[in-house]
Amino acid sequence: MILDELIGPSRPLTWVLRFWPVFVSAFIVAFSATWLCKKIAIKFGIVDKPDNLVKTHKEPIAYLGGIGILAGLIVGCFVGVNCLLGQECFHISFKWLCGILAGATIACVVGLVDDIFEIKPKQKILGQIVTAVLLIVVGIGPNINYMTGYFGFTIPGGIEIVLEAFIVVFFVLGATNSLNLLDGLDGLCGGVTAIITIAMLIVSIHLATWGFSDVGDPVRIILCLALVGGVLGFLPFNRYPAKIFMGDAGSMLLGFVTATLMILMAEQIPRWLMASIVVFGLPILDTAVALVRRFLNHRPLFVSDRGHIYDQMIDRGIPLKKTVRICYILAGLYALTGIIMSQIRTRYAAVVCVLVFLLSAFIVWRKGFLKMHGLRGAIQKEN
Repeated sequence: MILDELIGPSRPLTWVLRFWPVFVSAFIVAFSATWLCKKIAIKFGIVDKPDNLVKTHKEPIAYLGGIGILAGLIVGCFVGVNCLLGQECFHISFKWLCGILAGATIACVVGLVDDIFEIKPKQKILGQIVTAVLLIVVGIGPNINYMTGYFGFTIPGGIEIVLEAFIVVFFVLGATNSLNLLDGLDGLCGGVTAIITIAMLIVSIHLATWGFSDVGDPVRIILCLALVGGVLGFLPFNRYPAKIFMGDAGSMLLGFVTATLMILMAEQIPRWLMASIVVFGLPILDTAVALVRRFLNHRPLFVSDRGHIYDQMIDRGIPLKKTVRICYILAGLYALTGIIMSQIRTRYAAVVCVLVFLLSAFIVWRKGFLKMHGLRGAIQKEN
């Protein structure tokens, strides 16, 4: 069976299970902080107002949900650090996690400023680049030559450093903006992120039990548990009908952390990175469809509209709750495919990765999701 070697012989599952307080603490803190943030947002009028075009909710909804997720993430990660006390990997793991939390905090703050004051896109991108630079500074980046060695060539040192930095910035910008675009329905972005993170956690457990990295293994486990705990603590308040939104503060935070997880998967064998990219497949697909659709229909590439995949489902008569469930199922299929890819040879994983996105593109084209009609930019429901 493909998954027979999911659990390796180098570390027992008890090594992973000792990190359970990370998830519990992140969930409790995020749940409590989100409840408090909802009260604060309503008291001070920090709300998202409907505009009947892109924002179609019926009444103002509290912002600041991203702050609740961040609180859970921070507490969960520091609980995880406490689990590493006395181990040889402690100092590097601590430095990595501090760098990640610093970047996550900046991403959240930049998003929060945009939620309240609506800053320019260039300013948001600059903030995202700063978060990527923080990862590079603390030593988090892809191991290019280790991975290219699987394909029989290496890259000169100077070019390798530049390429690694470019990849980190590319992943942070791509994932951050993809999840930002996916945050369009109650419970959608948070639920999809939880599914993605659980899949990343399963792959991380696989790597940890095979003992691939003294530093990377615990950092991946801690980050996954803290993130999924934080998101699940937020989701009860964000399910339809939502009582609070994560806003750009939350979506930029989630995008940065999931980008970091993908970069952490680029430590050794290439199929780990390819698997993580497929796990993140739904946000990638939605972003790609939005950009291609706007380009083909001669619309501005970076102007918001109501033509995302989930918007078009609703415009075709699918109820909101069912649309969110369908997106969860799609995210789960990508996640399962990614997990399977992590268990097969790299050359086969590369083929699967290409086929997955080609098949996705074909379905999108056949179902007409690249068409664009009306002011909202989505296919209008036929009478």
